[in-house]
Amino acid sequence: MSVAPVSFPLRVRRVWDHLAVYLPLVLMGLMAMTTYWLVRNTPLIGEAELEAAPRHVPDYFMRDFSVKVFGDDGKLKSEMLGVEGRHYPDTDTLEIDQPRIRILGAEGRITTAVAARGLVNADGSEAQLFDNAVVVREASTNAQGVVVPRSELQSNFLHLFANTEQVRSHLPVILVRGAGDRFTADGMDYDNLDRLMQLKGRVHGTLQPPKNKK
Repeated sequence: MSVAPVSFPLRVRRVWDHLAVYLPLVLMGLMAMTTYWLVRNTPLIGEAELEAAPRHVPDYFMRDFSVKVFGDDGKLKSEMLGVEGRHYPDTDTLEIDQPRIRILGAEGRITTAVAARGLVNADGSEAQLFDNAVVVREASTNAQGVVVPRSELQSNFLHLFANTEQVRSHLPVILVRGAGDRFTADGMDYDNLDRLMQLKGRVHGTLQPPKNKK
């Protein structure tokens, strides 16, 4: 008995039918390979943000420098000198070795400050003084004609606010006022404009009796 030969179109159809069975598996394999390639080559968001995060590294240095700040009226408000200064762009602050600061108050009263190290913000309105910090307000006469005696603050940390004429500290402070008044405290908050000083923690004071006028 003879078998009729299979026509060419029929053979092609049979081959296609066999391939159609495995085609979904082939497509799934290609999709899996493509997904794996994308995962391997796409940067992670967390890594990109981590690489873009600014570092606390100075972008410029100054040595034996002087910086002056003037008010809107053109008058000198403060002057700052230092042995070396380092500017940090991530915080826009200036770290200073051996800072010396001179501030001219609203009534013309002069305030000077020195320390082993300082940290000043961008516009010079705030200065943090560290290690052997001393702030001196020279004697003056106010608008009412009252003489305000010289005062001196000593601490290992003093935070100065030039615009509001405030001085704060969370560390022990020593205040010397006039000829011999002396106070010690665990912390302090001083507002020159309101003429108010708050001594915190353990407070000890010595007041000298006023001198008799002849």
